[in-house]
Amino acid sequence: MRSLMRYIKIPKYRATNISFMKNFTKLFPVLNQYTYLNTAASGLLSLPVMEWRQEHDLDFLVMGSKLKEGQGKLLEGVREKVGALFGCQPNRVALVPNFSYGINTLIEGLDRTQTVLLLEGDYPSLCWPFGSRDFPITRISIDAHLEDRIMDAFAKAQPDIFAFSVVQWVDGVKLSQDFIKALKTQYPDTLFVADGTQYAGTETFDFDHSGIDVIGASTYKWMNAGYGNAFFLFKAHVPDRVAPHTTGFNSVQGKYKAQEGNFLGHFEPGHQDTLNFGSLGAAIDVIHQIGMRQITTAITDLSRMAQQAFVERGLLSPTVAQRSGHSSIFNIAVDQDLVARLEAEDILTIARGKGVRVSFHYFNTPTDLERLLAFLD
Repeated sequence: MRSLMRYIKIPKYRATNISFMKNFTKLFPVLNQYTYLNTAASGLLSLPVMEWRQEHDLDFLVMGSKLKEGQGKLLEGVREKVGALFGCQPNRVALVPNFSYGINTLIEGLDRTQTVLLLEGDYPSLCWPFGSRDFPITRISIDAHLEDRIMDAFAKAQPDIFAFSVVQWVDGVKLSQDFIKALKTQYPDTLFVADGTQYAGTETFDFDHSGIDVIGASTYKWMNAGYGNAFFLFKAHVPDRVAPHTTGFNSVQGKYKAQEGNFLGHFEPGHQDTLNFGSLGAAIDVIHQIGMRQITTAITDLSRMAQQAFVERGLLSPTVAQRSGHSSIFNIAVDQDLVARLEAEDILTIARGKGVRVSFHYFNTPTDLERLLAFLD
């Protein structure tokens, strides 16, 4: 790995410096070193988030417990930022360390006789918690006509719970918000539980006007918030369906928890990490500076270019090749040994499923795609 020392003297970030925000090689110094096509595995650390983290720990170093006296206000602010970004009132936003923790807390509060519909091959951290608790589960396979298969499954036996990833982790198959909302309108009594880890931060999303009842997401990927932070959003009626058992002293601490009969508190029973959740707040500030609409447009445009190029080369499965409205995650049909060869050319990808997974974020460019294609050709 090349030394990163030459990046240390980059001018200090300022939130009002819009031109700085548009220069993504300065915002994410690793882009000077790699063609980064691996956000679906790990997002990048931006300079603003790094600087926030440094200042936080420097304050902790010199202030000790006095820093923690302000943790309530900090966490309150992060909760409000998450809610504002995704269209959810802050009294229905839970801050959790990762998606797996949140989904297990949620499922522990469900009646285990309820029927569950899952997608085959969906993310293990979403599926395994249902299986380990012996819920009655129906699984349907994913193909180019996934929406029709879901509709058929609902028509045959309406599930009590439909748990799904908005974007599939292996090949990027995506369920549109329009489809999810239409399905929820037809089946309002089914609890829609979504994993948004491969989705949150890729397009404008209004939770309260969506068809999803619960969505959770780890934010180290597409939101570039670093590790150890995630969120769960709940519709107002969810506490009537879910009764989590997790609790602790922190379950009753904080501005918003008492308003919902302590429901949020079950997801936050212990000490919250101000470093990691503060990083999420700083990452959301970066998103606002760039603009969610601009992010949506950049990802959508590059995704369409990539899908067309991969289809022309016969590199996509029929499931993905025949679908429109795909995400920016692709599994290309090449030998997985290619991952190491690409890395030798400073192109970062990852082996997933039966091929090589590549993913494009807003900081990627058509030149990045062209560099990958030139290597493949």
